This record gives sequence, structure tokens and C-alpha cells, in this order.
Amino acid sequence: MTDFNSAPATGDETRGTSADTHFGYRTVPLAEKQALVDDVFHKVARRYDIMNDLMSGGLHRAWKDALVSKVRPPQGARPFHLLDLAGGTGDVSFRVVEAGGPGTEAIVADINTDMLAVGRERAEKRGLADRVAFQEANAEALPFPDMSFDAVTIAFGIRNVPRIDLALREMRRVLKPGGRAFVLEFSKVDVPLLDKVYDAFSFRVIPEIGKRVAGDAEPYQYLVESIRRFPTAEAFAGMMREAGFARVTFTRMTGGVVALHSGFRV
Repeated sequence: MTDFNSAPATGDETRGTSADTHFGYRTVPLAEKQALVDDVFHKVARRYDIMNDLMSGGLHRAWKDALVSKVRPPQGARPFHLLDLAGGTGDVSFRVVEAGGPGTEAIVADINTDMLAVGRERAEKRGLADRVAFQEANAEALPFPDMSFDAVTIAFGIRNVPRIDLALREMRRVLKPGGRAFVLEFSKVDVPLLDKVYDAFSFRVIPEIGKRVAGDAEPYQYLVESIRRFPTAEAFAGMMREAGFARVTFTRMTGGVVALHSGFRV
């Protein structure tokens, strides 16, 4: 496994610390959001993948397959280094290294130690511990040198980052020139009637599923609310451009339930 020496982030890590932000539908001090998000994922870590299946009807697997098909890791021995942000359980990284050749390796960076612990266990069971490493890291201040990775992914995690603009700039910083960032995230449903069905399922069914399966409805109430607070696909594409990404595109899937965004470092 390639060893990347730590390097300080170049972004302004203190900007906006006195401002307010959203935690679901609540307004909270920016400095408190990360701890609140951490608490959510501490509670759900062991059942996170099961809940993803129940919450999405299994569709998250197809969405992640679409992401991997865009990453397109090389089939041969050519080195290819992936950084998977907020990917604690390793789901996306496992898919990428299994789709690529022996030169494909991944680092899963997540701020939540419980999620990382689950990921490490899964990597061992799948025989991928030598190709997928796990590292505690904050997406707003990544401990990796400039231009370290061929691709950076984040699946259903960017909306939980307190300062998305900093995370996007960090993603671009650690990409090699010509490298590509991919953001898979929930979006705004754009199909008439489906939006009403989706809202009813989200606010009435998902928290109840969380209560029955994970024993706690509150984390899933936050997850649903955080989806609704996330920018539209067009607005998020603008945020990627502001962070310095070029050739920014997005593709809506499943009637706009999710969108797959991408941008290059040139």
C-alpha cells in the first residue's frame, strides 16, 4: 500500500467558525455541527449499510455502481490512487479496487472512528486490507500532500461537512493534474408526483425504519432533513466551479433522487 506522508491543508481552516449553519432543520453554531454529525454516525455505524438498503430500497448499490463506472480504474498494474472521503465502511473503495487491476489502491478518509472500525473489519474479511487503507481525517483539512491522488470520491457524505466550500477546495488540492473528483449525493426530485411520494416515504417511513432496525429514529430524522437542506444539482455544480474545478458536470438518477457530480483538476 502506498504511503502518503501527511501534509497540512492549504485552505483557511478557521474561516467562518463564528457563523451559524444547519443541522437538519435546526440552526446551530458552525463550531458545533461536526460533533453533532459525529454523534449521528457513532449511533448508526454498525447498521449503516443495512439501513442504506432499507432507506433506498437497495438502489444505493446501483448508484454506487454508476459512480465506479465513471471512476474507471485501470485494469492493469498501472498505479491508480483513490481517495474516498466520508467512506468509513469502505463500500465505494472496495468496489473501485475490485473493478481495477492490481495497481489500484484506495485510502478511506473519515472523521468518524466507529465508521472506520467497521470498514477495517470489512476489508479484512474481503481480503482487501493490503489495498484499502483507513485513516481518520477531516474533509475540510486533509492530511495529504498536494497532487497525491488520481481520483477523489465522496458518496452521500458532502452534505454532512460543515464547510462544504473548504472540503471542495481540499479535494481539488490533493488531486493530480488531470485527476477527477466525483460527488454522489441526494438531490431534488424533478418528477411530478414522485416528489410527494418521496417526501412521504422520507419523513414518515425512514425514521420509523431507523427506530425498528437501529433502535433510534433521531439519526435518521437528521439524515432525511439534511437531504432537504442540500443545494440543487445546479447550485452544487456552481460550488464546484467556485472551488476551482473545471469541466463540471452532473447526471441526475432515479428521477432526481440523487445526482452524480464530477469535475477535473486541470
